[in-house]
Amino acid sequence: MADKIKKTEDEWRAELSPEQFHVCRQAGTERPFTGKYNDFKGNGTFVCSCCSNPLFDSETKFNSGTGWPSFFAPLSKEAVDLHDDWSMFMKRTEVKCAKCDAHLGHVFPDGPPPTNQRFCMNSVSLDFQEKDEGQDE
Repeated sequence: MADKIKKTEDEWRAELSPEQFHVCRQAGTERPFTGKYNDFKGNGTFVCSCCSNPLFDSETKFNSGTGWPSFFAPLSKEAVDLHDDWSMFMKRTEVKCAKCDAHLGHVFPDGPPPTNQRFCMNSVSLDFQEKDEGQDE
């Protein structure tokens, strides 16, 4: 992973929408079933909405029924950082962008095979880059 992106709170606030800032920089959560990627079916790559770091391939997206876009694996172990999160009076595993430390969501051990993981992400933390028709696999 290249050098981490370091910006002040004021720099992030100037670049992001209020909802993006709340979720990505203050570890907030968007309301379930409201995010633009919950039912999204495009073919391509989901990237960090703060820094465009590639995070998830659309091939790993599945409908978890939870109201947030869910994936069974990140693009690579280097794409995301995992941290213990005790903020809801229970231990959860927070998922952050490895490049800019944006809060993306949480990962849970109740996903489908082959990983049995559910990376439950906030749509506002993601952007989507569609795969070109002629692009190699």
